Amino acid sequence: MPDLPQAPGLAAVVERVSAARMLATVHELARDHYAGRRVGTPGGRAAAAWLAERLRELGAEVELDPFPVADVRELYATPVLEWNAGGQALRLEHRRDFVEHLATADLPDPRTAPLAAASEADLRGRWVLAETGDWARACERAETQGAAGVLTARGVDAEGWMPKMIAGPATRAVPIIALRADLHARLADALAAGPVQVTGSMPLRQVTADGHNVHARFPTGTAGTGPRVLLTAHYDGVGDDPGQRMPAAADNASGVAAVLEAARVLTTAPAIQAELSVAFLDAEETGAWGSAHHAPALPSDTLVINLDGAAHLHQAASVEAGGPAHALLAALDQAARLVDVPLRAGAMASDNRRYAAAGLAAIGIGMGMPGYQTPAETPDRVQPDTLMAAARLLVAAVGLLAAQPL
Repeated sequence: MPDLPQAPGLAAVVERVSAARMLATVHELARDHYAGRRVGTPGGRAAAAWLAERLRELGAEVELDPFPVADVRELYATPVLEWNAGGQALRLEHRRDFVEHLATADLPDPRTAPLAAASEADLRGRWVLAETGDWARACERAETQGAAGVLTARGVDAEGWMPKMIAGPATRAVPIIALRADLHARLADALAAGPVQVTGSMPLRQVTADGHNVHARFPTGTAGTGPRVLLTAHYDGVGDDPGQRMPAAADNASGVAAVLEAARVLTTAPAIQAELSVAFLDAEETGAWGSAHHAPALPSDTLVINLDGAAHLHQAASVEAGGPAHALLAALDQAARLVDVPLRAGAMASDNRRYAAAGLAAIGIGMGMPGYQTPAETPDRVQPDTLMAAARLLVAAVGLLAAQPL
C-alpha cells in the first residue's frame, strides 16, 4: 500500500495529545452524578450537557439532537433468587450468581414455588429448570402450562461478573432468570436428590426513552477545501443497577475522552485543513439508535471514524471497515505506522455499522474494555497509554486525510 502525503508538522501535532486531560474526562463521566449514563435518564442527559459545553469551549457549533428510543430494559429494583433443598437455604447475589434474562416477563414481587425439570410432564405453578442452552423450549412449555418461571444457565466474565445488557429479544410471557452455570448444575443435582423450593423476582420492565446525540461542527480557516471527517463515540452506558454502580469508564468514557482530545488538538493545528465534526452518540447500548438516527442526515462524502473502547490496548487495536472505506482505511493504516499503534482486522459491532449501512465510508476502532458492563469497569482500569494511542491515531489519521489531494 503506497504511503500518502503527510500534513506538514503532523508528527509534532500528534505529540500535543494529553493523557491527563483524557483521564480527567474519564473520571468525570464515571462519577456517581451520571449514574452510568443510560439513555433517557437524568444522568445520561447531564453527560450530554457536559460534553456539549466542552465542545463549545473548543469553538464548535454544537447541537443536541433528540430522538425516541423504544424497548429499553429497565431494572427498577434488585432481583431476588434463593432456593431451599433438604432444609438448606441458599440466597444468591445479583450480578455475581444470577442476572436478568432480557426476554423475561416483569416479576416485581418474589414468587415461591417448587422446582421442576423442564422434561417433567406437569409444570403448572412451578419454577422450571431449563436444560443448558435450551431456554426457549423451556419457556414455550412453561407458558403453555402456566409455570411460575424459568431458570436458565449463563456464563460469567473472567472476574466472575455477569455483565449487564439493556437490549435483547422479545419479551416472553413468563419470568426468566439466568443463573451462573455452575450454580445451575448444582441446582440440577439438588433437584435430582429431592424436592427444591425456589423463590425469585425479576423486576425488569421495558420503557421508551428520549436519546440525545451531541453534534459539533468546527470552523476551518479555508472551509470547504478539505475532506469531510466525522469522529464519533457513544457516551451512553447501561446505567446503574439499583444500589450498585456501573461506572462505564471503559465503555465508552474512554472512547469519548480520546475523541474529545483529538478534536482539541486538531482545532489548534491550522495546517490540518479538514471539515471536522464530532458526534457523541446516545443509545448505542440499546441497538445503536443514535447513529441510526444520525447517519441518514450526513453528506455522502463524509468519512466516519468511530471509537468504541480505548481502555486497554492488548497486542493490537481492532478495526472494522464498512462502506466505500478504501481511502479511509489507507489513511488509518499509515497513521498507525506513524504513531506506532498495531492494528488488526476484527469485528466492531458498534455505531460504525450504522454509518456504513447508510452508504458512508466508516471505520470502527476498539482498544479494549476491562470490566465491560460490570461494577468493575472503573476509571483506574483505563490505561493512560491506551488513551494516548487512541487519540494520536485519530489525530494522525485526520492529518493524513487532510493532506490528500481532492
